[in-house]
Amino acid sequence: MTIDGAEWSRLRSGQSFSVSAENPAGQKGGGARATEGTGARHARHLGPGWKISPSVSIASGTEATLADIEGPATIQHLWLTTHHRHWRSLILQIWWDEETEPSVQVPVGDFFLNGWGEPSQVRSLAVAVNPRGGFNAYFPMPFSRRARVTLRNVGPEDAVVYFSIDGLADKISPDQAYFHAAWRRSHPLPERAPHVIIDGVEGEGHYIGTYLAWQSNHTGWWGEGEVHFFIDGDRTYPSIAGTGTEDYFGGAWNFEEPMGQYGSFTGPYTGLHQVIRPDGLYRSQTRFGMYRWHLTDPVLFHQDLRVTVQGLGWGPDGQYLPLRDDIASVAYWYQRDPHHPQPAVDRTLLDNT
Repeated sequence: MTIDGAEWSRLRSGQSFSVSAENPAGQKGGGARATEGTGARHARHLGPGWKISPSVSIASGTEATLADIEGPATIQHLWLTTHHRHWRSLILQIWWDEETEPSVQVPVGDFFLNGWGEPSQVRSLAVAVNPRGGFNAYFPMPFSRRARVTLRNVGPEDAVVYFSIDGLADKISPDQAYFHAAWRRSHPLPERAPHVIIDGVEGEGHYIGTYLAWQSNHTGWWGEGEVHFFIDGDRTYPSIAGTGTEDYFGGAWNFEEPMGQYGSFTGPYTGLHQVIRPDGLYRSQTRFGMYRWHLTDPVLFHQDLRVTVQGLGWGPDGQYLPLRDDIASVAYWYQRDPHHPQPAVDRTLLDNT
């Protein structure tokens, strides 16, 4: 992903499309034709063309197909919003071509860097979250034959969802890889074990991003742990090992600025965009949201990939202290399909308590 002014002015082939509740097939000239939908009672005096179907209602325990698109094409932008109480109970899933297992399977809030169910703004290149809970993703998602996007409602309530999926129907280059994302949670982290951000990735591709929703279960600094990338056969020791959690996310010295406070920030590639403070700096139960995009420095793999992060803090004796914190993560990567299936989202891990 690059910012290239010449690309903005270059004429292109293909046909732009947008899939929404008003135009579920994304057809040319197919928008604003709905005669029934969630907005029908508000527009009964206006008729078709006046926001008759701006959203979908997804009943508890059901799955709704947001888009089923024929390729070749590229999804360029995904916008979505729903009430924040559904952010962990709606599971975003995306299948490419003839897959039987989804390449994307992530709670919708976590996918858009808001895993704690409390709104937090993000201003990055890949994901933007705007007031209030306007979720935007700009990952290019090319596919050859078919893309199917669904939301699975595993919560106790029905959910109303507004969305649009925008893209370009055109041929794609043979060197284009498929977009993937997977969610994991350690609740709590096992004794002296790292949190696994992703494993079981086999094939050729590149890793492009990490989101962590981290709850500190101990008083004191929690971010000494290293992020490890085990690449192409690495087993005991990784090829890439960081210098600390806050360093990996582009910060330093405990994210402390001004002194005595966490300094939250959000930028194009890195951010500590969310700090939920119960009772002050370094206190137990503080919650954090952090992201790191490898858009200009992707981590390449040709056989396999495993990524972990250590839960590590400081003990009272000045020694490192292994932690048992609550860590949820999203890994984002591209690879050639077919992919190795990732574990299904464990419903027992979705509760934020």
